[in-house]
Amino acid sequence: MNKKVVKRGLLPYLFLALIAMGIFYFFHVMNQKVNVLTYDEFMQSMNEGEISEVVVVPKSRAQTYEITGKLEDYEENETFFVRVPLSDQIMKKLVEGNERNDFSFETKADPESSSLLLILINVVPLLILVGGAFFLFSRQMGGANKSMDFGKSKAKLNTEKNKVTFQDVAGLKEEKEEVKELIDFLKNPKKFQKLGARIPKGVLLFGPPGTGKTLLARAVAGEANVPFYYISGSDFVELFVGVGASRVRDMFQQAKRNAPCLIFIDEIDAVGRQRGTGLGGGHDEREQTLNQLLTEMDGFGENEGIIIIAATNRPDVLDPALLRPGRFDRQVTVNLPDVKGREEILKVHARNKVLAEGITLENLAKRTPGFSGADLENLLNEAALLAVRRNKEAITMSEIDEATDRVLMGPAKTSRKYSDNDRKLVAYHEAGHAVIGLKLSHANDVQKVTIIPRGSVGGYNMMIPSEEKLCATKTDLLEEITGLLGGRVSEEVTFGEITTGAHNDFEKATKIARAMVTEYGMSDLGPIQLEQQEGAAFLGRDYNKIRNFSNEVAHEIDIEMRKIIDECHKNATAILKKNKDLLKLIAETLLEYETLTKEQIDYLVEHGHMPIEEDEDNLEALSLTKLREMAKEKGIKGYSKMNKAELLKELGRS
Repeated sequence: MNKKVVKRGLLPYLFLALIAMGIFYFFHVMNQKVNVLTYDEFMQSMNEGEISEVVVVPKSRAQTYEITGKLEDYEENETFFVRVPLSDQIMKKLVEGNERNDFSFETKADPESSSLLLILINVVPLLILVGGAFFLFSRQMGGANKSMDFGKSKAKLNTEKNKVTFQDVAGLKEEKEEVKELIDFLKNPKKFQKLGARIPKGVLLFGPPGTGKTLLARAVAGEANVPFYYISGSDFVELFVGVGASRVRDMFQQAKRNAPCLIFIDEIDAVGRQRGTGLGGGHDEREQTLNQLLTEMDGFGENEGIIIIAATNRPDVLDPALLRPGRFDRQVTVNLPDVKGREEILKVHARNKVLAEGITLENLAKRTPGFSGADLENLLNEAALLAVRRNKEAITMSEIDEATDRVLMGPAKTSRKYSDNDRKLVAYHEAGHAVIGLKLSHANDVQKVTIIPRGSVGGYNMMIPSEEKLCATKTDLLEEITGLLGGRVSEEVTFGEITTGAHNDFEKATKIARAMVTEYGMSDLGPIQLEQQEGAAFLGRDYNKIRNFSNEVAHEIDIEMRKIIDECHKNATAILKKNKDLLKLIAETLLEYETLTKEQIDYLVEHGHMPIEEDEDNLEALSLTKLREMAKEKGIKGYSKMNKAELLKELGRS
């Protein structure tokens, strides 16, 4: 236990106790009634037998007796007080009066004659005053010291016992190879010095959020078994000019004293953005901090044993001086994992999870393209929470499916009520996406279709590529747009009416079509790049964006985009009109089951009906109609208006 914490915790209680004692004493004194008597009045009362109690205290310094006591008619809180000269005659009269009237008589010693009491009375208050003054002075000095330490580095030394190693980092095979030589250098620098090799002074890790950049840096430190300082880029920048630069200097001084070591700067773009892009000019605090960082990195002696690892999601906004040789010599891209990498990541995060039989991480990895390491960890954690909530002993595929939906679209809106007409519209809309995905060879595979509302949508269609590709062909993109338009076309073909449910589909389709024309050169305008991928704008770079085309070319871009969208719309219309029976079959089955998986859709397409439901113990596999029949038999009220999730909940209770 930390003794300082305990002492600081007792001080408030001690002060409260003293205050309480003071308040109690104050009210006790205020509640006492003291009558001051003269010597004659006291002697008259004693001679008349009115005194019931007397206490005599001699005061040798004042040569007096202080006599206190009570009279017969006094109340409980009432006393008298009289001061008389110090004389044997007075004491004799008191003794004689006591013999006549037999009242309580007590004599106390002079308190001033005790040396210990004298010290307590005279010295202790002085010590309290001096101690209080010293305490206040030290607190003020502590505040001053803190202000003097304002320029000290906030870099923290990682002292965790359970160090992260490469075994804890999955799915980053090539990235780990890039940083392995850093570990060799930190362990045995002489091997590199012997051949005159200069190890990179800085390594920049960049990539999408959640891909494991910070974890990889911690693993390097854990493998090398060296001190590991970590700090965020925002910890350098303060209100006062010069503080950030001072902290940079102090951080490198600490690192040199503990070399060989690692310094990890997370979110370096907070301090390393390109200079001259803001309104502060060269005297801006952030730019001064960046200048000091550049100086310190370039001022290292060769092979001093200090390596800087930095991470960012935005390498495009970093100052070019940071990326030149001698500073961040090596740049490592940490991309989203492929299917093999996702499987390895799932194995790491599934170590402490209890998975049901039949669940293979390989299949789960195939169903989660585009997921980062953090997304996969969150997916398994959500599945575990759902299994606990459902009182299951292991995580089943049902929890994993639900967790995937929650991560992508949010929790199911089981309480949302919408009309049968709306359900039918949503079912045919999602069935349109599914039919296009089934009939186009280059379109994404349909993994799941549901009409259960999630987030802001009434239903959704999970479609993933049949195989992960490095590049997409023109046919791939056209068929992807066709699949996105399948929902709207299904509404037109079935109802002769359109709804607002396809606005997100249009957004995605328009982006793909515009990129085909302006970036990929996949139109009649030819192989020319008219636009670049837009990043997050910041003052000085994207504020005054230069157009690479004229107004006439902009009009041609609009024409080419419309041509692509119209072509895909016609193709989708032809496919759905040709497969109207399949569209109706999937939509009607969706209205009954509410959710269809890839296996169920494949069986439905092949046999024209869903698998025969034999196992009534597995309620989740039963159709909505079957569940309503069971609810009717058990006398559940309002079963006809419940959706599948509500029926499962009620049947589980019964």
